[in-house]
Amino acid sequence: MAMIMIKCLPALLTVVLLAAGTVAHFEPTSKQVVQKTAEFNVIYSDFVNSELLHIYAFNRTVTRNRTEGIRVSVIVNSTKNETPVLFVVRQLQAVVSFPIPLVLRGLYQRKHFYLDVSRTLCQPETKLLTETQYFYMDVSTLSNSNISFQLQAQRVEKFLLHTNEPFNFTATPSQPQYYEYIFPEGINSVIVKVTSPLAFPCTVISIQDILCPVYDLDNNVEFIGMYQTMTEKAAITVQKKDFPRSSFFVVVVVKTEDEACGGRLHYYPITPEEQPIQGNRSKLLTVTVTPAISSELYVGSVLFCLGVFLSFYLLTFVISCIEQWRQQKKGGLLTAVIGTSPDEKASLLGKAVTPDSVLGSSFEGYSYGSLGNSSNFSSEAITDSMTSGEAAIAGRPMENVTCRPRHDSQSSVEEDEYDTLADIDSDKNVIRTKKYLCVSDLSRKDKRVLNKKYQIYFWNISTIAVFYALPVVQLVITYQTVVNVTGNQDICYYNFLCAHPLGALSAFNNILSNLGYVMLGLLFLLIILQKDITHRRALIRSDYYALECGIPKHFGLFYAMGTALMMEGLLSACYHVCPNYTNFQFDTSFMYMIAGLCMLKLYQKRHPDINASAYTAYASLAAVIFFSVLGVVFGKDNLVFWIVFSIIHVVATLLLSTQLYYMGRWKLDTGIFRRIIYVVYTDCIRQCSGPTYVDRMVLLVMGNIVNWSLATYGLIMRPSDFASYLLAIGICNLLLYFAFYIIMKLRSGERVKFIPLMCILFTAVVWGFALFFFFQGLSTWQKTPAESREHNRDCILLDFFDHHDVWHFLSSTALFGSFLILLTLDNDLDTVQRDKICVF
Repeated sequence: MAMIMIKCLPALLTVVLLAAGTVAHFEPTSKQVVQKTAEFNVIYSDFVNSELLHIYAFNRTVTRNRTEGIRVSVIVNSTKNETPVLFVVRQLQAVVSFPIPLVLRGLYQRKHFYLDVSRTLCQPETKLLTETQYFYMDVSTLSNSNISFQLQAQRVEKFLLHTNEPFNFTATPSQPQYYEYIFPEGINSVIVKVTSPLAFPCTVISIQDILCPVYDLDNNVEFIGMYQTMTEKAAITVQKKDFPRSSFFVVVVVKTEDEACGGRLHYYPITPEEQPIQGNRSKLLTVTVTPAISSELYVGSVLFCLGVFLSFYLLTFVISCIEQWRQQKKGGLLTAVIGTSPDEKASLLGKAVTPDSVLGSSFEGYSYGSLGNSSNFSSEAITDSMTSGEAAIAGRPMENVTCRPRHDSQSSVEEDEYDTLADIDSDKNVIRTKKYLCVSDLSRKDKRVLNKKYQIYFWNISTIAVFYALPVVQLVITYQTVVNVTGNQDICYYNFLCAHPLGALSAFNNILSNLGYVMLGLLFLLIILQKDITHRRALIRSDYYALECGIPKHFGLFYAMGTALMMEGLLSACYHVCPNYTNFQFDTSFMYMIAGLCMLKLYQKRHPDINASAYTAYASLAAVIFFSVLGVVFGKDNLVFWIVFSIIHVVATLLLSTQLYYMGRWKLDTGIFRRIIYVVYTDCIRQCSGPTYVDRMVLLVMGNIVNWSLATYGLIMRPSDFASYLLAIGICNLLLYFAFYIIMKLRSGERVKFIPLMCILFTAVVWGFALFFFFQGLSTWQKTPAESREHNRDCILLDFFDHHDVWHFLSSTALFGSFLILLTLDNDLDTVQRDKICVF
């Protein structure tokens, strides 16, 4: 039985195959193939159907020292999308194929159809001096009806781009263009600049290695090489080391839609079969290849940065030596005064100055609070040594401002071990709410406790910096790696016309220019360290001026400011590794901190006992940064967000104003509204009386006007750059408080010495120039990458640094100068008793 089945198997298979062929209607058909020897620059008009195949054979003679391209143009007179005409170009080492109608997809997979297509064929590599090369073009379709077409092949004579020679051409979505550039001898890096008089249609510029085929369509141009979108301007820096053949293709592709460049979609099809309106998508472009800077300029730029900021170190050293020499000269003069007769003393020092009032030595028999009883020192001597303005504090009677100073205990102390104000806790309200306050009223806490309190600012910001910086560095390295691997230069918002790569970094100049923040921040820390050491030595030898005169010296906030300046440089450099929408806060976080710390330091000068703790200050700054992120992510044209933020802004301003006006002697509890009504009734309705603290009220009224105006502006205009808007609020408040401080200082009979005055003038000028360069706006991540490149500009300094780099140089210098102002502003009070220094 098995043998019978085996013998019958061939017959059964034959029957099955015949039946299947009958069901599927597979009938053998003969296809006619027509092969023609074609010529260049000749238009061939023909038709094709499912039974007719055309093959056009082209040949050309190529030479090794001459590069030219071949461009094939095809037009099909048919709208049958179901049976397109397929064109296949077969070369020696590549195959290029495309159907017509050519289908390119846009946003949301919308289809765009093109009947007129032109493609450039790349030239295969030749090793012979002269060689004949062939390529074939097959034309076929599955349509049963005839479809007519036109075909033409042309030589592209101007296929090579030359250095510093602009080249003009036109491209469309179905007619992309690309040209070759060969690195000349001695040039290792070039900048490919592409410009257009029209912003739209959106275009993609790609740099690709010499490989066939070339990816030159909207749906595949991003597969290889470096690329970026453009509207009116684009620039890509290309290095010779990245291309083994020392040459590359510049590929220009016009996109089917403009959303990628910030344009709008003009028409939404109702049905999938309905085609979008394309309009005129032809674009005129100009390509110019210019040499990039040499390696010598890299070295010169680095040395320039180091030289500029090291000069600050040298200048600081010279000024320090001069001050040291003046102090030694003053000490020698005082030694001579001690050994002379009273008449000679009067002739050397004048009647108003006595040795006891000038020497910074320890005073035997001196005890805390007993100035009039000291055997070696009298209050009359101090009074005589003061100017009339210092003694009366701007005309205020001395009985209203004279305060009992306090000597620090020499034992070890911790603030949490006992109440540091136990001896006056019962009359805190009386002391802090006096109409006329002096610094000794607000410097009654133990000095070493306050030092530890303010040192927390430094340790906290150091800890924040470490935990903040490590993930930032890791993230930006990842960003740079993604840019280098994918070639997508739309990820980072550089000034591409002045972006000089070094190693894996795409814009080394933007990173190098942040060196000033780090070096000047370190210099400021060294200055503060020297001041701190000098002050500690003065305290050890019980120097009277260090103990009882001048603004109380607390250096913790200064250390925090210097650290913040260094971190601003580091994080700004990290941001400029790949600046974009997702990492903008790296560049702004420590700007907020610097502004906040400067305001705290200015307030601490005359309010050391009641200044905010580090925990409160950094928590407030964290809230500011939190709102900054929310504003950038959700604040654009979001009315609800702006209403909520404006309310929080106004309420926070009122609460802070109350805290400052009453010196912290108020409570925020359920009875606050009852007390407000009572104050309004007694002071405004029952009897109209002016504010108790006029100076403070003037400052706070001005501050509220400024902040309410900024809140109103934000609510009405809703600026797109929320981070800069929030930073502007902090800077305006800082400048307002600083101006108030200077005015009140002069009103109180104090003066601004030469060094702080020069710092103020110098810093104001530098800030003015810095802001000019800042507002040039070379790029912005609030727009699309293509729109951002419209703001790009060429380098302006040493052919290496752009406007934003100059902003880095000047702003770091201006911040350093601002810190020096805060450090030296009250040097004129170093010999004035604290019970004669008024608080404002």
